[in-house]
Amino acid sequence: MGDPFALKRMDKLLIRGGRPLHGEVRISGAKNAALPELCAALLTGEPVTLRNVPRLQDVATMLKLIRNMGVQAEMGSDGTVAIDASGLHFPEAPYELVKTMRASVLALGPLLARFGEATVSLPGGCAIGARPVDQHIKGLQKMGAEIVIEHGYMIAKLPRGWTRLKGAHIRTDMITVTGTENFMMAAALAEGETVLENPAQEPEIADLGEMLNAMGARVEGHGTGRIRIQGVGKLHGAAHQVVADRIECGTFLCAVAAAGGDVLLRGGRADHLGAVIDLLNAAGATVEAVDGGIRVRAQGRLRAQGFRTLEYPGFPTDMQAQFMALNCISSGDAKITETIFENRFMHVSELMRMGARIDVDGKVAVTHGVERLSGAAVMATDLRASACLVIAGLVAEGETVVDRIYHLDRGYEQMEAKLRQIGADIERVK
Repeated sequence: MGDPFALKRMDKLLIRGGRPLHGEVRISGAKNAALPELCAALLTGEPVTLRNVPRLQDVATMLKLIRNMGVQAEMGSDGTVAIDASGLHFPEAPYELVKTMRASVLALGPLLARFGEATVSLPGGCAIGARPVDQHIKGLQKMGAEIVIEHGYMIAKLPRGWTRLKGAHIRTDMITVTGTENFMMAAALAEGETVLENPAQEPEIADLGEMLNAMGARVEGHGTGRIRIQGVGKLHGAAHQVVADRIECGTFLCAVAAAGGDVLLRGGRADHLGAVIDLLNAAGATVEAVDGGIRVRAQGRLRAQGFRTLEYPGFPTDMQAQFMALNCISSGDAKITETIFENRFMHVSELMRMGARIDVDGKVAVTHGVERLSGAAVMATDLRASACLVIAGLVAEGETVVDRIYHLDRGYEQMEAKLRQIGADIERVK
């Protein structure tokens, strides 16, 4: 089966700005929940069904990765993925499949827990700064794993005579989302109790805990500052619905706030976006939880808002670029401090090509709102920068062409189709 995304590598988006947005958009399942949950299916030989899986480049890569191990995994047109890992015979994640996606490190914990061995390439992914895997290695070593790094691969195995990992008390030096997920999956089949102190608390962590429990695991406190896992000898098959993508939802909230209009984001979870919604309401938009999703309304020019990115439940680093685009055309100045990644202002120079006024000093960017942006040819540098440039294009005068949108396809399901549905003048050009 060929890569369905191969032909999209050179696609661009053509946007003619100036149209308000009205109507309804369905929010897809979360990429950052679907990827660990596809790996969690490796923990059992029984069938697992995941529903609401987004059709994205990263999901296609992960499916390719687990199929390469001997897993049967089929994705239906409705976003349902049926997984059968009973025939898994190759517990390895090779570099060719891993280089485009950091989330492949999530195969390490499940493979080690179920098979007692795993060989996983050091990952690639977006160029937004160092995201070291040493936290994963240290945590799994506390559970007894023997891990060496050779020729760009993490090679992990159980000590001689061991049949299972052993529960441990794990406190990481820094909060790590994928690290927390790896430890949860590994601990589900470990002997005894594992306690995770200082874990990530994102909704995707809570969702993974729900899936593991549906498979027969004993996980408590997922989504809080302390997670306890009682290991079990075996997990069984289950069906699970992937949680809604809060970052896609937040991106559409910012798009409507910038362009103006009235849109219902069906399936959006306001309880997962508190920091973003508070800031949008302070800016002058009206965002509220309604039956079936989130409604956002905006009219005229909003007021720029300063913020600082923080781990959940703080303002998400994955929403920084999109909110910056909104600030660029809002009234007043605003200070944005990026505390999570050290290389995450790469969209600034592209926004300035469109007429934005932004000063950057290290981890701080200050936006000086202008009344209008002008369309230009711009280039996406990473996933969220792409979304930020699309928002800028929606409000700019004239035509904007966004190049390198393969970054966008990694994390947004049919973004241009969804935007067209609510009135944007946007098209994908080959």
